[in-house]
This record gives sequence, C-alpha cells and structure tokens, in this order.
Amino acid sequence: MSNSMQGKRGLIMGVANDRSIAWGIASAMHKAGAELAFSYQGEAFGKRVQPLAESVGSNLLLDVDVTDDASLDAAFSTLADTWPTIDFVVHAIAYSDKSELTGRFINTSRSNFKHSLEISAYSFIDVARRAYPMMQQNGGTLLTLTYQGSNKVVPNYNVMGVAKAALESATRYLANDLGPDGIRVNAISPGPMKTLAGAAIGGARKTYKHTDLNAPLRANATLDAIGGTAVYLASDAGACTSGEVIHVDGGYHVLGMPQAENL
Repeated sequence: MSNSMQGKRGLIMGVANDRSIAWGIASAMHKAGAELAFSYQGEAFGKRVQPLAESVGSNLLLDVDVTDDASLDAAFSTLADTWPTIDFVVHAIAYSDKSELTGRFINTSRSNFKHSLEISAYSFIDVARRAYPMMQQNGGTLLTLTYQGSNKVVPNYNVMGVAKAALESATRYLANDLGPDGIRVNAISPGPMKTLAGAAIGGARKTYKHTDLNAPLRANATLDAIGGTAVYLASDAGACTSGEVIHVDGGYHVLGMPQAENL
C-alpha cells in the first residue's frame, strides 16, 4: 500500500494519544502519502495532539465539539478555507459516562443514553453532512470505528453497544445516500484495544486477555493492522467497498464459544 494515499487529504477526528486507534490510522495514512488535518476537543487534548500532528508534518489542528453546531461549522469552514476538497474523514469519536459501563444495562439513565447516542452515532452523520460538499466533486471516503458489542452482548459495554448499533446502521444509510456522488462510507470493527477509551470499559483487561486467547489468530488487533485496513478503504483499492463493517479482530467475531482448551 506504499504511496497509495499520495495526493489525498483528509481529517482525522479522535486522536487522544499515541496509543489511540485514530493515531494508528493517521500514522498509516501518513506513511502511505496522505496529507492530514486533525481535530481535538479542548486545550488538554490539543496539547497532546499537537506534537503528534507535527510528527507527520501537519499544522492544521481544529478544536471541535461535536455536540455544538457552531463549533462544527467553524471547524469545517476553516478546513474548507485551507483545502477546497478533501478525500477522507476518519471519525473515531465515542463517549459514555464511565459509571454506566459497569453494572446492569437496565439502569442506563435517560441523560447518558441521549448523550452517548449523540456523540457516538449522530456525530458521524453531522460530520458527514459537513464533509459532503468537500467530497461532492471528486468523491471520497468516510470511515468510523465500531465494536462487536453492537450486535452481541459484551459484559459492561452496555449503552455503548446500542450506540454502536446505531452507528453501524447510520453507516449503511449514509453509504446509500452518498454513493451516487462517489462517496464511500465504511466502519472498522477492531477487537478490544489497550487505549484510553478501551480502559473506560469495565473488565477491560479480562476482555482483552480473553480475545487474545480465543481469537482464531490467537491475537488481538494491532494499530498497524487497523491503520492498514483504513488505508485500503480510503485508497483507490477500496473503490468498490461501501456500507461495510470490516472486522479487524483476529477473527474473534466468527466464534460461537471459546476455544476448547478455554471452556
């Protein structure tokens, strides 16, 4: 995939640190020749993202609150002033109150349900609507991140499973909506990852170990593998792939139960 993103420009949303999935994707995009912009929320995350952005030759950083229309409008206006067109957007944004990612799903609060769905699912639609005019002429790719808790019950994933189910459905509807304009929309579904977001899930270490022991490849996903998948989807090699959820989880999603030695 060397140089497969040469001449392409895109926005990476959701880098928290150098172990973020979004950073794994950004690194792979950069190595494949892409020019990158980054979004972050708030000064604290901005300080973390800036040196990472600089390490891949980017000085285009946008402070974005995806729950605020004015913030999104301003960010995409700035982006459009710099780059009239873009080729891809990576949406790696999700949120739920950590206290509700343990215990029983039935105790999900109304406020956290609404907040989780807004940030984790609706924001992808909102971002797509603003990216659309910048892709309408030449086509492009919208990518988001999901997890198999969207369609199977995962302990402690709770309301995030519902939010990811909504996100995957939105991916399919957006793919159909934007396909006539040459815009592809896909989701990547990694297995458990040792990231800042993953650490918020109750029992994260046990989940990571369980997947590592039982996945057909006997391994969890790596940032390089996820990044390579994103490059494929956003490059010309992915020209006929849209509306998909691509699993990058060592094959764990195909299992009906743990391996025999772990029963």
